[in-house]
Amino acid sequence: MFVLMVYDVNVKRVNKVLKIGRKYLQHIQNSFLEGELSPAQFKSLRQEIKKTIKPEEDCVRFYLLRTTKYLTIDQLGTPQKSAARPDTSVDFL
Repeated sequence: MFVLMVYDVNVKRVNKVLKIGRKYLQHIQNSFLEGELSPAQFKSLRQEIKKTIKPEEDCVRFYLLRTTKYLTIDQLGTPQKSAARPDTSVDFL
């Protein structure tokens, strides 16, 4: 499955959440990661994030796409250096 992870967490936990996310996904820009995961990998990622955040202060959202068949990524501007990769602008149609 293709996973998009978006987070808005307290500054005290930003680095922890980002570090966990980078173990599984590719950091695209501030507070946004994406990548292909197996169901087991997604479960592990979700559990690690759940242990790290404080639900009363933080929010982490996962968008799960069963297939990238209908996904189009339309990007304007230059990606962050950590996110620069050859397939930055992708059309999966």
